[in-house]
Amino acid sequence: MASLRDIKNRITSTKKTSQITKAMEMVSASKLSRAEDNAKSFNPYMNKIQEVVASIATGAKDASHPMLSTRPVKKTAYLVITSDRGLAGAYNSNVIRSAMNAINSRHSSKDEYVILAVGRVGRDFFAKRGMNIIDSIIGLPDQPSFADIKEITGKAVGMYADEAFDELYMYYNHFVSAISQEVTEKKVLPLTDVAAETGGMTSYEFEPSPEAILEVLLPQYAESLIYGALLDGKASEHAARMTAMKSATDNAKELIDSLSLSYNRARQAAITQEITEIVGGAAALED
Repeated sequence: MASLRDIKNRITSTKKTSQITKAMEMVSASKLSRAEDNAKSFNPYMNKIQEVVASIATGAKDASHPMLSTRPVKKTAYLVITSDRGLAGAYNSNVIRSAMNAINSRHSSKDEYVILAVGRVGRDFFAKRGMNIIDSIIGLPDQPSFADIKEITGKAVGMYADEAFDELYMYYNHFVSAISQEVTEKKVLPLTDVAAETGGMTSYEFEPSPEAILEVLLPQYAESLIYGALLDGKASEHAARMTAMKSATDNAKELIDSLSLSYNRARQAAITQEITEIVGGAAALED
C-alpha cells in the first residue's frame, strides 16, 4: 500500500493538473464563441457567391470553364485540415483516419496523389510516412483571416488550372455543436455539383459576359470553399479541446476524491496502529 506521503503528493499533483485543464477549458470556451461567430457570419457570403456561380452555370448554356468540367483523373489532391496542437480529443485523429482511408481505397501508388496539409499535426503525420506533401501551412491564428491562407488556396486552385492534379478533395471537421463535430469530405474541384447544391435561384444579367465573370469568380469561389472549411474546422477544434479539457478536469476531480478516501483510510489505519501499540506497551508495563 502507498505511504501517506506518496498519496498526498499524488493529490497535490492532480490538483495542479486539474487547475491547468480547467484554465484551458475556459480559454477554449472563449475562443469557441468567436470562432463560431466567424463561421456563421461567413455563410451568407458563401451562399450568395454559390448562387451566382450556379446561375451562370445553369442559365448560360454557352458558358464554360475548366473548373466546371471533369477530365480523366491521373492525380488527385487531398487538402487535410488539422490543428497545430493536440489536447483536443479525437479531433485530429478522426480527420487523418478519414483521409487515409480514402487514399488507401482509391490509390495503389504514392504517385497517384498529393497532399496539401493545413496544421502541424497533419503535416507531421504525412511527412513521417513519406507521403508527397506539395504544400503546407502551420501557425495559423485562432481567428484566421483569408489573407492567412491566401497563398495555399491560390496555389491549390492554380495547380488544378495547370493540370498538376485533376481533382481536389478536402477533409475537415464540421462544427455541429459544442459537443459534436463531424468529419466531412468535400470535393472542391472540379465544381461539378455547384448547381445541385443550390435551391431556387435569382435571375441575373451578366456584363461583359458569363465566361469573363466565371474566369474571375470561380477561383474565388473555390478559395472561399477552403476558407469556409477552415473557419468551420477552427470552431470544431476549440469545441473539441474544450470538451476534452472538461473531461480531463472531471476525471481529475474523481481521482482526487478517490485518493482522498485512500489517504483518510491510510491515516486512520496508522492512527489505529499507533493506539494499539500504545495500549500494548502500557499493558506490558503493568505486567
